[in-house]
Amino acid sequence: MENAVAAKDVAYEPDGRFYLDEAVIEALPGEFGSVSAEACGISAWTTTGKITTKRLDGSKKLFFLKTAYGEAGGVILKGEFESAKAIHLLMPSLIPEPISYGSYKRLTPLTYFYLSEFVKMDVSATPDPVQLANKLSELHKRSRSPTNKFGFHVTTCDGKMPNTVVWEESWATFFGNLLRAICKIDQQNNGSWPEMDAATERVINSVVPRLLRNLKHEGNPIEPCLLHGDLWEPNLGVNLENGKLIMYDVSSFYAHNEMEMGLWRADFCSHLRSPIYKEQYLLKYPAAEPVDEFDDRNRLYSLKASLNYSAGHPESAVRQSAYNNMCYLCEKYSTTEGIGKYDPQKDPSVTGAAFVPDFGKRDEVTEEKAA
Repeated sequence: MENAVAAKDVAYEPDGRFYLDEAVIEALPGEFGSVSAEACGISAWTTTGKITTKRLDGSKKLFFLKTAYGEAGGVILKGEFESAKAIHLLMPSLIPEPISYGSYKRLTPLTYFYLSEFVKMDVSATPDPVQLANKLSELHKRSRSPTNKFGFHVTTCDGKMPNTVVWEESWATFFGNLLRAICKIDQQNNGSWPEMDAATERVINSVVPRLLRNLKHEGNPIEPCLLHGDLWEPNLGVNLENGKLIMYDVSSFYAHNEMEMGLWRADFCSHLRSPIYKEQYLLKYPAAEPVDEFDDRNRLYSLKASLNYSAGHPESAVRQSAYNNMCYLCEKYSTTEGIGKYDPQKDPSVTGAAFVPDFGKRDEVTEEKAA
């Protein structure tokens, strides 16, 4: 029979202690005499904890553990592990060191884990615009796609939503596929909206190729850059040991570098919506050509982030915002037949309206159990 197993019921022992599977203990590096675990942090789609190991010399070493349930959870954590490895290889100080990914030896419920270095950080501080611009532009400039194409070698997830990251030579084709996939999930979770469905097709078939097909940087075709993939305030912190910016919760793929800033336009961003963040970044990594279409590309890129949020939070006002942005793009680059008109009073990038994101609750997991 099927039983719904809440995350808290599999993350803790009956006596209330945080559960630590043997597979995780075996993945811990080095030699230690004792190990313990406790809940640590908040995550909408996973369960997180801190592991403390006591070394043979008496010193302590801390690790961060993230777990998720079912095959979908395995996809989420494998994508994060591979993303973190790619970023850490280029810039080791920018992200906690990834250590291991695997599955629990306890088979019910099916559980996957991601193990990394534990970094003490301040996650409440406002990101420094110059430091963020320096670090992010360096990551984008130093990265090289292993295939010279846009995509990634495993599926990564934005929250719990899978990214469509099949390798493509054309950036316009890749982004169109990525956007279409999240639009489909949003429609499944929120229901059909005929005007938005029509606007979506027009954006993907007309606006995307018009804005993205012939982009150049310094006279040459744009090259794929490694993105964080979900870069906003809750995924940025300050390392308390050295005061440097640090990133986490990555969902990477190789893309046009400007896409990283699309999320900053979204309703649910706060500090990063300030123009200073884009301005500082563009000083380090100038906009692609045509330069005068940068803001329209930024609006287009924001659709992916907004619809991803909408798909995970049904009936959110963010969906209306995304549709309004689609109307703007259709008015400028396609046709408006059968869809609404863009309303600047419904555009947070114009009004400055704030939206408090809902981080949600951990999902329950349905597993087959013996009767």
